[in-house]
Amino acid sequence: MKIRKRIYEIIEKAEDEDKLSHVYDISMILIIILSLVPLLFKQEITALKIIDKATVSIFIVDYLLRWITADYRFDKKGFFSFIRYPFSFMAIIDLISILPSLSIINSGFKVLRVLRMIRALRVVRVFKAVRYSKNFEIIGNVLRSSKDSLIAVCALAIGYIIISALVIFNVEPDSFDTFFDAVYWATVSLTTVGYGDIYPVSTVGRIITMISSLFGIAVVALPAGIITAGYMKELEKDKEE
Repeated sequence: MKIRKRIYEIIEKAEDEDKLSHVYDISMILIIILSLVPLLFKQEITALKIIDKATVSIFIVDYLLRWITADYRFDKKGFFSFIRYPFSFMAIIDLISILPSLSIINSGFKVLRVLRMIRALRVVRVFKAVRYSKNFEIIGNVLRSSKDSLIAVCALAIGYIIISALVIFNVEPDSFDTFFDAVYWATVSLTTVGYGDIYPVSTVGRIITMISSLFGIAVVALPAGIITAGYMKELEKDKEE
């Protein structure tokens, strides 16, 4: 029991005085970065295969260690903790980052391999670093505390996109073949990216585009301000603690 508790203390968030836990966190971040190296190359190189197998083996051990100490994570809720853990968000991220590297999965899902989805899924490994960084923890707290405001802004943005798409789709039917094209245009206008592949040609359509772009600047700026304010608040709280 004491051994499992010590394992939990090491693999979970490091306390300031727990040097071994800090070493573990830093080591895992380096391993995560190393595991992404094979994705930088299209060629199947032996050294890269070894790196992939070695890093995924470490991820499997880390996953199992977190699973067997799940009762400490969920406040000692007994056997239910071990059932609950695989369905937690970070456990799912861990599992998704492991499965694409297993040869059984690669050989079993040939369609996914053809679509190169398995290779793409390995990028999920970068999200494993979230649990090892205090800064990511602060950002997570900011997102949780500002959830209602961000949801409201998201709803506003979706409403804007749909309304703008409906307006432009009816104003310029010749420029937009489908409603999806109009939605794509509205999204690009909201973010003020402006790829230029789809655009209105009439005077009314251009006026709508200008209004849409100006409104888009305000909508895009809202979540940035909310997150910044929340981040500063979390930093102040962290300093006080």
